[in-house]
Amino acid sequence: MIVRWIAALVAFLVVAGVGLVAFGNFSTGIDPGSFFDSEGANSFALILAVALVLAFFVYAVVEYLQTGSFASISRQFDTRTIVLMPLAIAFNIILGQAVGAALKIPIYLDSIGTILVGALAGPIPGALTGFLSNILWTYVVPPPFNSGIAAAFAVVAAVIGILAGLFGRAGWLRPRPDRPMRDLFAGGVVALAVVGFLAYYAYTRFYGTTFEFFNPDNTDLLFSLLGWLILLLFVAFVVGFIGLLFVRRDLTVAYVVIAGVITGSVAALISAPIAANVFSGVTGAGTDFLVAAFRQAGSDIQTATLQQGLLSDPVDKMVTFFTVYLILNAMARRTKARFPQGERLLDDGDDEVLDDLETPPSPQGAPA
Repeated sequence: MIVRWIAALVAFLVVAGVGLVAFGNFSTGIDPGSFFDSEGANSFALILAVALVLAFFVYAVVEYLQTGSFASISRQFDTRTIVLMPLAIAFNIILGQAVGAALKIPIYLDSIGTILVGALAGPIPGALTGFLSNILWTYVVPPPFNSGIAAAFAVVAAVIGILAGLFGRAGWLRPRPDRPMRDLFAGGVVALAVVGFLAYYAYTRFYGTTFEFFNPDNTDLLFSLLGWLILLLFVAFVVGFIGLLFVRRDLTVAYVVIAGVITGSVAALISAPIAANVFSGVTGAGTDFLVAAFRQAGSDIQTATLQQGLLSDPVDKMVTFFTVYLILNAMARRTKARFPQGERLLDDGDDEVLDDLETPPSPQGAPA
């Protein structure tokens, strides 16, 4: 399988590089109707979309050459996955737009649906969910929920979906309750240290005594209500984090934190050049404040956007992964197990659920 991913990555990089050099249109300047280069953003989104499609085609061809079928792809797209994907896309767009419009926090929360699909179904449905979310967010969704910048970051959303699928497949989101205190202490120290450091650095260093959770410029009642819902989500995140770590003694908390940091760091490395070169670091999100702070401290635009990404993206993805983990824990075990990767999300005590799913139904009229 690693050969397929390498071939797809090489194909993407070649097509994207040739496309950006030969067909990229980044010389039209700032659009007076917006705060960024609209033509450049559209050109970037189109070229990377084509590169992603061709990369998927290469992945499928290599799989067929290796196995004579497309089984690893088709098994990820069962009926439950196809039903879940549009719901996840809508959730990404609504929550992501609400964060950008109603709040002044340097995170996004626009990939909960992507990570949920990736964890339950696999990396390819996860990538497709993230990619379509950003494309539809820009070119299909009407105001007030549309975003002029989202499509340019569609490749980032696709990568997040791939990583979520791989983490789910590796069992990183599987519950690990009642672990020995020695293991729990080591994992808890790592988790709390990472979360505490990033939260302190992100919110106290730049906001200080002027921290504002809500955006005072927001006048839309709908986004205000969504902002309160997001605040409740943060409360659930904190309560759930503490409860799983100290009450259920669930070691997966540490896995979720590490998955969030890795995903956020990768997302930052990919998104920073896009934000710097296409949008000059100004995307209209709460993260703009961090870019401005780093610029004021002496960083150039490339460095400032990378610093912002490496700070806010891991925080965002930790919150997002943990929110998805809470959702997965709230799901009925049988429902979860029926998704393509559901077996990888069950704990060691769920063997009877798997046995029931694998047992064929008795013929009608025969004793069970």
